[in-house]
Amino acid sequence: MPQEITVGSHVWVEDQELAWVDGVVTSVNGNEAEVETINGNQVTTKLSKLYPKDMEAPDTGVDDMTKLSYLHEPAVLHNLATRYGIKEIYTYCGNILIAINPFQAISHLYDTELMDSYKGAQLGDRSPHVFAITDVAYRAMNNEGKSNSILVSGESGAGKTETTKMIMRYLAYLGGHAAAEARTVERKVLESNPVLEAFGNAKTVRNNNSSRFGKFVEIQFDACGQISGAAIRTYLLEKSRVCQISEPERNYHCFYLLCAAPPKEIEKYKLGDPKSFHYLNQSSCYELVGVDDSHDYLATKKAMDIVGISVEEQDAIFRIVAAILHLGNIAFALEGEDSSVLEDDKAKFHLQVTAELLMCDLEALETALCKRNMVTPEEVIKRSLDPLGAAISRDGLAKTIYARLFDWLVKKINVSIGQDPDSKCLIGVLDIYGFESFKTSSFEQFCINFTNEKLQQHFNQHVFKMEQSVYQEEEIDWSYIDFVDNQDVLDLIEKKPGGIISLLDETCMFPKSTHETFAQKLYQTFKDHKRFVKPKLARTEFTIVHYAGEVQYQCDQFLDKNKDYIVPEHQELLSTSKCSFIASLFPSLNAETPKSGKFSSIGSRFKLQLQQLMDILNSTEPHYIRCIKPNSDLRPEIFENVSVLQQLRSGGVLEAIRVKCEGYPTNRIFSEFLERFSILVPEVLKENVEENVACKSIMEKVGLSNYQIGKTKIFLRAGQMAELDGRKAKLLGESAKVIQKQVRSRIARKCYVRIQTASICIQTVLRGQLACESLKFRKRTAAAVKIQKSARRKSASRKYTNIKSSAIVVQTGIRAMVARNEFRSKMQNHSATIQAATEEEEKDSGKEEEDIGKEEKDNGKEEKDVGKEEKDVGKEEKDVGKEEKDSGKEVEEPEDKEPEKQPTVEVQEKEELPDPPVAVLEQNKPDKTYVSPDKEQEVTEESNEPYHIVEEISSPIQDVLTAEELPSEVEQLKVLLIGEKKRADEYQKKHAEAQELSEQRRKKLEETEKKVHQLQESLNRLHQVQNQPLHPLLELITLIIRTTLMLHQLAQILHFQLQVVIQPTTLVPVLKLPRCMLKMLQPLKLQVLRTVIRRGHLMTTSDGSLCFCFILSIDDRYKHNFSRELQCRHAKHNPNSYT
Repeated sequence: MPQEITVGSHVWVEDQELAWVDGVVTSVNGNEAEVETINGNQVTTKLSKLYPKDMEAPDTGVDDMTKLSYLHEPAVLHNLATRYGIKEIYTYCGNILIAINPFQAISHLYDTELMDSYKGAQLGDRSPHVFAITDVAYRAMNNEGKSNSILVSGESGAGKTETTKMIMRYLAYLGGHAAAEARTVERKVLESNPVLEAFGNAKTVRNNNSSRFGKFVEIQFDACGQISGAAIRTYLLEKSRVCQISEPERNYHCFYLLCAAPPKEIEKYKLGDPKSFHYLNQSSCYELVGVDDSHDYLATKKAMDIVGISVEEQDAIFRIVAAILHLGNIAFALEGEDSSVLEDDKAKFHLQVTAELLMCDLEALETALCKRNMVTPEEVIKRSLDPLGAAISRDGLAKTIYARLFDWLVKKINVSIGQDPDSKCLIGVLDIYGFESFKTSSFEQFCINFTNEKLQQHFNQHVFKMEQSVYQEEEIDWSYIDFVDNQDVLDLIEKKPGGIISLLDETCMFPKSTHETFAQKLYQTFKDHKRFVKPKLARTEFTIVHYAGEVQYQCDQFLDKNKDYIVPEHQELLSTSKCSFIASLFPSLNAETPKSGKFSSIGSRFKLQLQQLMDILNSTEPHYIRCIKPNSDLRPEIFENVSVLQQLRSGGVLEAIRVKCEGYPTNRIFSEFLERFSILVPEVLKENVEENVACKSIMEKVGLSNYQIGKTKIFLRAGQMAELDGRKAKLLGESAKVIQKQVRSRIARKCYVRIQTASICIQTVLRGQLACESLKFRKRTAAAVKIQKSARRKSASRKYTNIKSSAIVVQTGIRAMVARNEFRSKMQNHSATIQAATEEEEKDSGKEEEDIGKEEKDNGKEEKDVGKEEKDVGKEEKDVGKEEKDSGKEVEEPEDKEPEKQPTVEVQEKEELPDPPVAVLEQNKPDKTYVSPDKEQEVTEESNEPYHIVEEISSPIQDVLTAEELPSEVEQLKVLLIGEKKRADEYQKKHAEAQELSEQRRKKLEETEKKVHQLQESLNRLHQVQNQPLHPLLELITLIIRTTLMLHQLAQILHFQLQVVIQPTTLVPVLKLPRCMLKMLQPLKLQVLRTVIRRGHLMTTSDGSLCFCFILSIDDRYKHNFSRELQCRHAKHNPNSYT
């Protein structure tokens, strides 16, 4: 294929993941080129494996691939992927429609309004659609009076069945009766689909609703174009699926529908979970996503009603389906050497149920499964079967029953629909499985691929015929074009004698033949055939090179699957069934037609049916629809290039393109060709010549000869369009360089002129700005002189004002400090008075204790020990007394001393001494110790003494100075300004310190006032409590409190963490327990170690009163007894008080 590929060309290159990927040629070296793909990869490949990419193709693709400039494999694949991405699932390839399964519902794609829009439209006027192909076939039948056919093909899951439904629906819309009866022909045709799907479709690896049979529907029309009858022909039902399925497939739908039937019917047929049946549990798949088997069961029965199957016949049909399930559960065990019996009671149960459902004799059924009759000239001998032979017999019976049932359904539907003997025109719709190649391909795949080879030959002939008609219309020479044919493959399969089917039938007629002998016969017969390949080290396998690729077949079961006979025992058993429906499926041997004596096989019978089908198709005008499955996951909006490309190859689409490429695959009308390629020879347009002459001139001047000129189009051989585009691209590249040079020169000149003009303008503006700035500078200098003069005057005035204000603040602070000192000295006098009163009270208490001590001297040795302890305590009291006297002396010091030489107690009081009680202050009102803030202010004002303030000496400021006096005056002002700044800073610091000291003293004064109020309240409550009897424990606490030296030194009592809160009445300098309390503690043997005064602190309760917390160390062993004893003693001395 000659083509021009240069550096910079956009091409398609092979890719393992994407099949084909586009890129740009970066270098060419001889016969190889290096390509940079859009993925960023660098690929080196031969030029012959590169295909040019059409850069002028529309972004949305083309609806007819014959419009592609380059009709090759990557262009076709890219166009389909582009259209699928925008949800355009239909695309033409000439008269062939390619339909890609969207795996989702597309709105308004099949509604009645769309049907009406395609009615009567010419092919190509509207977008590609299955309705368009069907409408063309219908109009051709009406206008020309010739039968048409629509061939739908594709692999499992590609959407063939759904496309066939749409065709039949559109035909029913076109040829339906105006006054529809209750059961019109078209409705029966449509409702036959659910019935045939239930008994002929199953889930496979590739499709959840795969048709396991071929179907050709003949829809007959009368002279008015209305449907008058129909007939359904089926081909090659997959009987082996009834007994054998693989993961993750399912058996035929009808078995699962019946297991999901209403409970009454399940009980009637004695069914249950599908997992309990051998024919269904070979795979773990029992349900389909999005499918309700119970709903489909009712829909199938409704469809049976419409197609004319009575209720009795429906009951018999489902009895047979249930019997097949029970038949599969009959298991066999070995008895003796080579005979078999039922394995267990479960097998006997299923045997009995099978006999009841088939309405035949139980023993006869068991005998038919486990034994065989051997007919000899003398007698009939019964031979027992081993368990394996019995299982094969059982499966054979199940397959035979199901095949006879399916054939009966097809015949019943045909009879119900009815055929029109007077009809002369029909439209046939062929729905047949596409090309199949599995890991294990057996006899079914062999027959399917044989069918596709036949259809591909018919397709090639049709495409070539279409091409011939176009060439004849345009009056171009086509006599030398070769026809692509696959007759050699067909001869390999069906030729008589010597074909594979003939050899298979011949092998089946010999009883001792095996699959190995059949394989060896194939190896010997076709060892030199180019389409037959013997795999290495293979004994029972062979490979055929089909049009879509190589397929390797395993012939292990070819012999068994090719034999088309029924076991006489099975025939006799079922022909005697009490169920008339079952008996009609198996007429007696005497009632059957006499045998011709020739061996009949599945292969031969299928070849005959296929030939009849081809005769029908050859008598009709065919239309082709190729269905494509975009991905193997059955998910929407996913397009797998590799999978689609393989289907295009196996579906014959690329083969059709190859057929077109053998002729003139590219054609353009003259005007389009001139518009695209006149740039190669511009002078042609200047000449006043016809379009065909101009096109011929272009081809001659560029030196291309593989073309022909028709009436309205120019026809190009493969590769000529690429050659023209390559030369056009080269010419445009060279022209682009010249244009770019001129454009760059013009742009540079414009840029230079623009820069020159701009620079002149900028210089003019800058000069003006410099002049303006100079003028502004002179004005600002003059203004600055005036501002400085005013600023100096204002600064001097501000400094004077600040100094005056600071002096007033300092004077105020000093007066306040003097007043506070006076107030503090008065407070000290009050504290001394309180301490004196406390000492007198302590003396009285000491006398009482001495009297009590005298009374207790006679209590024995134990009281003497207590006395010793009291002496120790007395020593401590004396020590504390000495300290108190020392503190009293310090209090009596004269008050007229300096504040810095006051006693140490005064310093402590200054830091944390509580305020004096309010009651004491009230007793000493004439002293006026407490002064309110208002009073303090009055005293401060009265004590103010006049301060000497330096008067300001003002002198007139001369505004105008002579030139000689100005420098000296400036120097004097600078010295004066520096001195004033220093003095101002010093005054400001002093002022800040005075304010801070004043604030601290004010806060301490407020705290003192609050503490005075709190002490007053505490003393008031203490006076109220003194008149009431105290608990002994409270008396003990009161005595301990009196031992504290100062209010801020308190004690803690009782190691078991008892916290006591009291109001003190007096202050005792030492700890001194009364004799009565010591007497209370002595009988309890309480070890009074010592009163530990530690970490005492003053606390404020929630009600605002003051309290003291302290701890008394007592042995833990006597806590309980001590508490009880205190209660008893207290009750004895105070019988009227509470405990």
